Amino acid sequence: MENTLKLLHKKLSRGKITIAVAESCTGGELSGLLTRYPGSSLYFILGIVAYSNKSKEKLLKIPHKIIKSQGAVSETVAALMAGNIRRLAKATIALSITGIAGPAGAVKNKPVGTVYICACAKNKLICRKFRFSGNRARIKTRASGQALKMLAELICAHSSA
Repeated sequence: MENTLKLLHKKLSRGKITIAVAESCTGGELSGLLTRYPGSSLYFILGIVAYSNKSKEKLLKIPHKIIKSQGAVSETVAALMAGNIRRLAKATIALSITGIAGPAGAVKNKPVGTVYICACAKNKLICRKFRFSGNRARIKTRASGQALKMLAELICAHSSA
């Protein structure tokens, strides 16, 4: 993950791409990674940890009816989190993570380790579902690392467009 992070920092430091992040189950870990190196203020605009459903509704404007019908851990909520934080921050690219890091919180069809990650730009959205194994810390770390990989993928697509 460290090599990916260093490469992203180098590319993002050129100042042509800005990033915003909306996190839930990772509790700010992704934002911490993206701001690890000096100069990250050139590209990192905003990070919100919307841990509760109420904060997702209030800060990220996720409709209550969607959270109620699909659950906060869903592709739809992850996509809305990414799109809404991107627009709020006026960022080039946004990332979102919502999931169940455990050890509690599992529901039918959504065991501990279920995580949705989205990366979005103006005309591109990548959303993926993951089932990470391990303890809470491991799930959070794996989710954050996967989000960085998806960011790299989106940056490559954005750069070639």
